[in-house]
Amino acid sequence: MDKRVRIGLVGSQFICSIHAESIRRCGDAELFAVASPTTDHASAFATRWNIGHHFTDYRKMLEMPELDVVLIGVPNHLHCQMTLDAFAAGKHVIVEKPLCMNLQEADQMIAAGKKANRKLMYAEELCFAPKYVRLKELLDSGALGKATLLKQSEKHDGPHAAHFWDVNRSGGGVTMDMGCHAIEFFRWMLGRPKIKTIFAQMSTQVHGHKTIGEDNAILLLEFETGVIALAEESWTKLGGMDDRAEVYGSTGVAYADLLHGNSIQTYSTRGYDYAVEKSGPTTGWSFTIYEEAWNYGFPQEISHFVDCVLHDKVPLVTGEDGKAVLEAIFAAYESAGTGQKIALPFSSRAPKPIDLWKSRTGQ
Repeated sequence: MDKRVRIGLVGSQFICSIHAESIRRCGDAELFAVASPTTDHASAFATRWNIGHHFTDYRKMLEMPELDVVLIGVPNHLHCQMTLDAFAAGKHVIVEKPLCMNLQEADQMIAAGKKANRKLMYAEELCFAPKYVRLKELLDSGALGKATLLKQSEKHDGPHAAHFWDVNRSGGGVTMDMGCHAIEFFRWMLGRPKIKTIFAQMSTQVHGHKTIGEDNAILLLEFETGVIALAEESWTKLGGMDDRAEVYGSTGVAYADLLHGNSIQTYSTRGYDYAVEKSGPTTGWSFTIYEEAWNYGFPQEISHFVDCVLHDKVPLVTGEDGKAVLEAIFAAYESAGTGQKIALPFSSRAPKPIDLWKSRTGQ
């Protein structure tokens, strides 16, 4: 391929704005089209990002022969069908996390990509976040010795969009939303060894009036290599996004604060326009982030995926990785429902992960 990779977005809300910014920063990519079922959203998004084509039906966008890649940033329950349609139209696919709603859908998506000879790229940005990339380099170089314990936490006061709170569209609560980040982070940091067991505790502490999904979760993973990993996920932490990682080794330790460590510590009596994702009021002390998308790794992620399409490379994060994460998520909900440590591999035909928790708790 000797031209810029033309990308079409499906979706027009928060995450697609981040992807639009990231695509615009990639010299080998062109933000070519956007599709959103709401006419005003599609046209407004196209105007904001100077996109030449906009649609209310993503299938019309797929008919464009010039389009190379479709980036799917919509509610989880729509991922599978849109991916299948994109592959049928001969497009490569970047799909936001989590991959889909269940393991059967994951198999369909992976198989469809192989049949179409197109790439299924799983958008896990933590594998591209500069601070975490450096953290992995420290571990890989031997600076910390043999890994013994990893921790990763992601916390804020809840999602932007209504579909996250509806388990029929999301598949679960904070574990499905943010636990997927931690699981792939651990796999990537360690060179993707197999997960041996998972133990999970989940609860709905604050947001029971708007969801039956869990708003707090703790996941304990044991890898076949003997390394233990602890994930802490919360939708109940006020004051903006908090994303941290810790790596403990036999000869060292490293701590990485993805956002606070890169921010400007600000005190304002009047408040100001924006501090960081989900920060809420900015009066008093706040952490003002700069180059937010870059710190998260989104532009680097897009550049990598575009390079994979241009030069036919294997993506760093694939559909198979997305399925492995989803399998672990299902095992986590099974653990939360049974109170038992769950061994992997784990299979389930449940339509969505949260069913394995709620069916055993009588909710």
